[in-house]
Amino acid sequence: DISRVSSEADCFTYDPGFMSTASCRSTITYIDGDKGILRHRGYDIKDLAEKSNFLEVAYLLIYGELPSSEQYNNFTKKVTVHSLVNERLHYLFQTFCSSSHPMAIMLAAVGSLAAFYPDLLNFKEADYELTVIRMIAKIPTIAAMSYKYSIGQPFIYPDNSLDFTENFLHMMFATPCTKYAVNPVIKNALNKIFILHADHEQNASTSTVRIAGSSGANPFACISTGIASLWGPAHGGANEAVINMLKEIGSFENIPKYIAKAKDKDDPFRLMGFGHRVYKNYDPRAAVLKETCKEVLKELGQLENNPLLQIAIELEAIALKDEYFIERKLYPNVDFYSGIIYKAMGIPSQMFTVLFAIARTVGWMA
Repeated sequence: DISRVSSEADCFTYDPGFMSTASCRSTITYIDGDKGILRHRGYDIKDLAEKSNFLEVAYLLIYGELPSSEQYNNFTKKVTVHSLVNERLHYLFQTFCSSSHPMAIMLAAVGSLAAFYPDLLNFKEADYELTVIRMIAKIPTIAAMSYKYSIGQPFIYPDNSLDFTENFLHMMFATPCTKYAVNPVIKNALNKIFILHADHEQNASTSTVRIAGSSGANPFACISTGIASLWGPAHGGANEAVINMLKEIGSFENIPKYIAKAKDKDDPFRLMGFGHRVYKNYDPRAAVLKETCKEVLKELGQLENNPLLQIAIELEAIALKDEYFIERKLYPNVDFYSGIIYKAMGIPSQMFTVLFAIARTVGWMA
C-alpha cells in the first residue's frame, strides 16, 4: 500500500494503464498473463465455459461460490421476473434517430433506469442484491430493444418460459408474426461467449464503473459509464475491428502482404485480434472461442466455406510461426474469433459491443 507516498515522499507514482497499480483488493478474478491463465473465484475459465451456464457464473462472481440447485433455481427465478422493463421506456426509444447506433441507445436507456427506480438514487448496501438482479435481468431486454429499434421492428417482450440465453435470442430474432426456434448449438455458443466476457479484472470499463461508484452515484448511472467506456475500439469494440480487418484482407493471397504491413512501423495497418495488454501467451478465452467457432459454423454448414474463418485460421497459423510475432508475444486474443461467431449467428457488427455489455454487467456489479 503506497497511498501515503505523496505526503511522505512528496512525489506521485506514474503508471500509465495501471499496469502496476491496483485500485482495490479483489478475489473475483485471477490472471497470470505469462502463463495464459484466467480464473474466476478459483475456477479455470475453460472449465466454467464448458461445464456451467452464464447465470451460474454470474452467481459465482457475485456470491463467491457456484450455486447449489436450490440457490440456482431461486436466482434464475428472480432474474426472470425482473426481465421486463417499464412500458414507458418504449417512449424513450422513439426519440432516437432510426439510424442510431445500438450502443448509443443502450447508454441512454440504461442511465434512464434511474428515473424508474428513484428508491435507488440513495443506494444502500441492503439494496445490493435486488439491484444486481434487476441489472442482469434488464440489460439483455434493453439490448434486444436497441437492436429491434435500429432495424425498425416491434419490440419483443421477454418469455418467462425460456432460460437467460434463449430469452435474449428470442427477443432479438422473434417477431409478432414468427416465433424464433432456438438452435441449441447457437444457444450454447452464446452462453460460452457471455461467460468468457463476464469479467476480466481491472480493465478500462470496470475501472470506470468503480470510479463513478466511488462518488456515491446510483448504480444505473455507474453502469452507463461502463457502457460508454466499453464502446471504445480499444476495449469492447475490438471484435468489430477484427471483422473489418478480415474483410479488408479478403483472400489467402493477400495475407503475406498484410503480415508485412503489420510489421512496418510506418504503416498505419494493425493486426487486430492479436496481442493483449495482460496476456503474453495465448489468451485462454480465444482457445475456447476458436473451437466454439468451428462448432457453430459446422452446425450452420459453413465450416468449409466461410471465408472469414479460413482467413482467420491461416492468419493465426502464419503469425504463430513468425519470429516478429513470437518475440513480441502477440497471440490471438478473445476478440479474434468472437466476431466470426456473431456474424454466423446473424448478429450484425454494430451489436457486438452491446452483447459484450450484457456479459460484463455481471463483472461490473460484482
